[in-house]
Amino acid sequence: MGGVTDREADSGVPAAAVPFDLASMRKQYRAEGLSETELAATPVEQFARWFQQAATDGGLFEPNAMVVSTADERGRPSSRTVLLKHFDEQGFVFYTNYDSRKARELDANRYVSLLFPWHPMARQVVVTGVARRTGRDETAAYFRTRPHGSQLGAWASVQSSVVADRRALDAAYAELAARYPEGEQVPVPPHWGGFRVVPEAVEFWQGRENRLHDRLRYVAEGGGGWRVERLSP
Repeated sequence: MGGVTDREADSGVPAAAVPFDLASMRKQYRAEGLSETELAATPVEQFARWFQQAATDGGLFEPNAMVVSTADERGRPSSRTVLLKHFDEQGFVFYTNYDSRKARELDANRYVSLLFPWHPMARQVVVTGVARRTGRDETAAYFRTRPHGSQLGAWASVQSSVVADRRALDAAYAELAARYPEGEQVPVPPHWGGFRVVPEAVEFWQGRENRLHDRLRYVAEGGGGWRVERLSP
């Protein structure tokens, strides 16, 4: 019969418009998992272990790419992918325009989530915590390590604002490139800098067979210690 299925009616999208049978798309994950006895003493140490594997053997294009999720003062969330640029026991650091949507939301609501989606390894790391701006000296030190073009880009883009068209953006960049040619020091934009996410919980997710994944989460306790708990998949 040529009638519309309940599934089509519920979704509002004709079945012919979907190129794949999404319901049947799945992968069987690995047999070996992650046990409590294998964990490092702190989540940062454990992250360093997994990150090294992701960066060397994981087959990932950008292992330091992470999804940063924020929420505004009304609780409305937004997410985007940024690059992790430093991590240590003090937290996880990324840089951005302080006038961007994510920065404005972090000024209003400091709670943030970081997700490292290491799909080829069937792994995820989820960091939840509080974001604080880095100091200007730390920001300047990192800015000096950026390629010349990226330094100019930090000035050219009024991040998250509406721009007339691509030509306007390219024109702004060209003007800056003429003002600060290659080899000339580009000043650090006052509206640009870092955020350090101080973790309150860090979850390590290892995909397992039959969707019985391993989920081990470090939770911060008073005095600087960590409690480890296993979550049901």
